Amino acid sequence: MLSIMIPSRGELFFKRTIEDVLEKATGEIEVFPICDGYQIPSEDIIQDERVIYIHLPKTYKHQKRHGINEGVRQSKGTHIMSLDAHCLMARGFDEILTRDCEDNMVMIPRRNRLDAERWCIQKQSDMRPPIDYEYVMFPDPKLFKFHSFHGFRWDKRTKERWSIPIDDTMTMQASCWVMTKDHFQRNGFMQTEGFTGWGQEAESLCFKTWLRGGTVKTNKRTFYAHLHKGKHYGRMYHLDIRQTRASYQYSFDYFMNNRDPMRIRDFDWLIEKFWPLPGWPDNWKQRLEYKTKHTPIVQVEEISI
Repeated sequence: MLSIMIPSRGELFFKRTIEDVLEKATGEIEVFPICDGYQIPSEDIIQDERVIYIHLPKTYKHQKRHGINEGVRQSKGTHIMSLDAHCLMARGFDEILTRDCEDNMVMIPRRNRLDAERWCIQKQSDMRPPIDYEYVMFPDPKLFKFHSFHGFRWDKRTKERWSIPIDDTMTMQASCWVMTKDHFQRNGFMQTEGFTGWGQEAESLCFKTWLRGGTVKTNKRTFYAHLHKGKHYGRMYHLDIRQTRASYQYSFDYFMNNRDPMRIRDFDWLIEKFWPLPGWPDNWKQRLEYKTKHTPIVQVEEISI
């Protein structure tokens, strides 16, 4: 079974996303729509035995991590998925992803762009491919005001590795991800300490998985389409600027200074694995004052994928 968490804070396409998931799944699923601090109208509640609503108390803080944790606690599936509340899925996505996603792995499907008004894949007016890979941009404080990690689509890698059906990716957008429930619980993912509401979700999941001996994979055998909200729709699940900055600073310090006590690899291993990275200078260690082995490494057995 695949257990699917869909967090929302009053999102416009919440119901339509849930309906699409129920329609496109071909295997056994359960869906946990997570209402972060609000009540949805009774006419928008979907009556389906596979759907279990989670209501979180109203607060100014964002509780995406809290909601996913509660969904995982209630879940019965061998695998879990987190999905943004404005996504269209491919038919059979659930069986493909659970079949291909092994333990100690985070997996994402190919990402297309959603035309929400027509509820279909958006036609491209340019030559941009779908998104299979993302990388972390060089954390230059001249661009981002302070040292922080920001993922960005890696079109060049997508085109060069088009024929590889399942492949390594450095990071992801975090609008859709799958892993085994055991992997989630063993690693204590969705921690609220330091990372706060939902900032740095992709970095916390991907970096911990890679540095603890696992893998992050992009699966091109299936896809989803994600809404690019822009000015027309706005942020929807708006993230408080104070929480954003706090999570960015915590994440940068945690990974760049190798503070994860469960890691078997240092952060520079991840940079070197995907080198060369667009925009990263050869002297990045000096530029970022990188130091290895800040925290003693706990020697654990690496699981081979």
